[in-house]
Amino acid sequence: MTGSLVLLHLAGAVALLLWATHMVRTSVEDAWGDTLRMRLRHTLKNPVLAVAAGGALAVAFQSATAVSLLVASFAGSGIVSGTAGLLAVLGADLGSAFVVKLLSHDLSALVPVAVLTGTVIFLSAERGAWRNFGSILVGIGLMILSLRLIGEASEPLRESRILPVIINYLSGDPITAFLIAAVTTWLFHSSVAFILLIAALAARGLVPAELGVVMVLGANLGGGLVAAGLARAMPPASRAVPFGNLALRGAGAVLALIGLIVVSPPLDALGQTAALQVVHAHIVFNAALVVLGLPLAGVVSRAIEKLFASAGGKPRPALEDREASALDPDALGSPSRALANVSRAVVGMCETVEVMLKTIMELYEDADPARMEALAALDDRVDRKHAAIKLYLAKISTKGMSDDEARRTQELLDGCVKLEQVGDIVVRNMLVHVRKKLDRHLTFTPEGWRELSDLHAMVLANARLAFNVLISRDPETAFQLVQEKDRLRELERQTSQRHFERLREGTAKSIETSAVHLDTIRDLKQINSLLASIAYPVLEEHGLIARTRLRAAE
Repeated sequence: MTGSLVLLHLAGAVALLLWATHMVRTSVEDAWGDTLRMRLRHTLKNPVLAVAAGGALAVAFQSATAVSLLVASFAGSGIVSGTAGLLAVLGADLGSAFVVKLLSHDLSALVPVAVLTGTVIFLSAERGAWRNFGSILVGIGLMILSLRLIGEASEPLRESRILPVIINYLSGDPITAFLIAAVTTWLFHSSVAFILLIAALAARGLVPAELGVVMVLGANLGGGLVAAGLARAMPPASRAVPFGNLALRGAGAVLALIGLIVVSPPLDALGQTAALQVVHAHIVFNAALVVLGLPLAGVVSRAIEKLFASAGGKPRPALEDREASALDPDALGSPSRALANVSRAVVGMCETVEVMLKTIMELYEDADPARMEALAALDDRVDRKHAAIKLYLAKISTKGMSDDEARRTQELLDGCVKLEQVGDIVVRNMLVHVRKKLDRHLTFTPEGWRELSDLHAMVLANARLAFNVLISRDPETAFQLVQEKDRLRELERQTSQRHFERLREGTAKSIETSAVHLDTIRDLKQINSLLASIAYPVLEEHGLIARTRLRAAE
């Protein structure tokens, strides 16, 4: 096999590893992302639990970077402190190190089982959560397969005359090796993938343990750079978390590199093979960062926040105050162009409604007056967009308009009306409950709050399905949305029943919050019904409406 063909096979195996990692992460986010976000907001308030939660999420998402960006958004909105957020990210780094450890074992026997089971579940399941679970299994199988392919593709490199020269040079120049590893990890956008690659090469005897450990340190710096780079457009309060993590990881990696160069400690204690020494060095390094981070996270977080605050200068005008309108009046004479403009405008309306749905549940937990006013302002924005879209649709020329375009006009109008009604429910009903809860100093029981959070997470997931249906008119998504409505109805029934059971038991908090609890359930159910109704025109057009509620009622 020629050298170029070997490198091509190795590059293909690495690409499969990156794709499989991405597949697992996105499937977990789609299936349980909203529920995990709800749980995370509580846990991050405890520094020690923040570390554990960050580690658990990194295992679930297969990415410390994804956890870093998620926690950064919480810190930016004031849900968690910068210190707790930084500790969660350090825990995520340690969690990803354990992912590397798990995947470094020979799990090739699981490949056919994971891929076959995942494919069967994905193709046979109708519910989105099960389809995502199938994707996760397939992704895990592909990750394990890619590691085996990396080992097989790198086997001919043992015979290479050039590779030993490169390895010898990097072994004698650890600083260059460190920087190359950092840059490569940044290019991969995955420290897990890069360290697994180094471990696989070390297992084949192609990379010595000493060089592998140096590259592991560089990969940790590169992993911090990835999250910081992706967060550069975030507000300063959000950027403080990934940049604080970069400061700790970067400083720790540099100091550890200096220690390796100066002291040259024996690596035998890390494992019997070079591959184990590489993997265990990664775990030890991140565990040490967690231990050091517990007392230092507050200092680092405050320093980074002050740095961003001083560098920010005068606040710039908010871009959201200068909204660009997609409703071009010059396109009114062409129905197809005008409807495309309306679709663009509806996307913006959907995004605003999604922000409102996310924010309202956060306010139930932390009723910040400033954010409550901001939420009310968002409803005003939805009303303005609704009025503008309705007026624009009325002005579209009907001359030459096809039946499909006329039907699309009505769908967009009905969809906008429903979105505007959802905004009204959030502000005129649910925000009133938030104020009542704040004024009366009410607190939900842990069980009651968990039930409301689960119900809200399902409504939010269904909202995203409804937005997709409104824009794409995809019949499969529309059918899934109506099915999810039935599932939510059952969850709502169970939630109400459990609440009444707590009332019968005389639970004090349940009695105090009963009205707010039941009214919130009613509002979430009403919002879900409005959003689910967006699917009906699409199902009717494709003759699928009888497959859902009508046949179920027979």
